[in-house]
This record gives sequence, C-alpha cells and structure tokens, in this order.
Amino acid sequence: MTMYALCRNLSNRWLYLAGALFASGLMGFGLYLQYVKHQDPCPLCMVQRAVFIAILVVFVVAALHGPKRLGERIYAALIGLLSLSGIGVAARHIWIQHLPKDEVPACGPGLDYMLETMPMADVLKELMHGSGECAAKGWTLLGLGIPEWSLLCYLVLGAWAVLISLRRTANS
Repeated sequence: MTMYALCRNLSNRWLYLAGALFASGLMGFGLYLQYVKHQDPCPLCMVQRAVFIAILVVFVVAALHGPKRLGERIYAALIGLLSLSGIGVAARHIWIQHLPKDEVPACGPGLDYMLETMPMADVLKELMHGSGECAAKGWTLLGLGIPEWSLLCYLVLGAWAVLISLRRTANS
C-alpha cells in the first residue's frame, strides 16, 4: 500500500486529531518557554495563546464529532476564522517588534490588574494595542521569533482544516 493510499483511506477524525495534537504541542512549547526558560508572555502572546486554545478546542470537537461534508466545512470555516484572527494578532506583534525604539508603545498595567479594574472591551483593546514588553524579542529559531513562528503555525492550522474539508476519502 502506498503512502498516498494510506492517507486517502485515513479517517478525517485522525486528521482532526493531528491538528489538535499540533496545537497542543504549540501550547506545551509556550508553557515550556514560560516556566522552564522564564520568558513571560507579553499581552499579545497571551492573546495568541487564547487563539491557539480556541483552535485546539475546535479540532478536538471535530475529531470527537466526526462530521460529514457540511460539518467539515463549518469546522474549516471556524478554524479558518480563528487562524485569520491569530494571523492578525501575530502580524501586529511582529510590527511592534520591528518599530524603532522611540516608537514602541509604553508598558501598560498588568493583565491581572486590567481584568480586575477595566471592562472586558477595554481590556481587549489594551491587549491588541500591545505594550513595550511586546517589543522584546525572546526565543528565536532560524532567525524567526515567537510571533513569526506563531503566524506560520496559524497558516498551517488554517490550511490543514481547509484541506480536511476539501479532501475526498475512499468512503465518500
């Protein structure tokens, strides 16, 4: 049996599970960077984590549900929209990291303080605005930092969900 035939006969549930495992691996790596390498996430990193968690949840629900054609398209649309929102946040983060030092936004209050004292709409606005701590470049691999890798991972996860919804299995 060729690799193509094996992939063609593989259930979409397994492909959704693969997406969920990829997203959970990203979250695990983020926690490793935070708790082992002591790189505290900035506000935009926290938003990106929330988007990865939402994508993870949709992949898990899709794997458990085992949808037919319409359901696959709905899950692909949800994951695609979440991926696009993550791409937007990551792009904003990348932009802040490449600003000249004199144009970097000032550091704001901590997330805990904002959640306790501000309405949620204002908290989200502040998080998306970014802060000086978002300009700090931490971990890198192949010259790309965390927001660049996040952007690439959002592209992969969104494309994966769309490909699942478009593929024809031997049983369809």
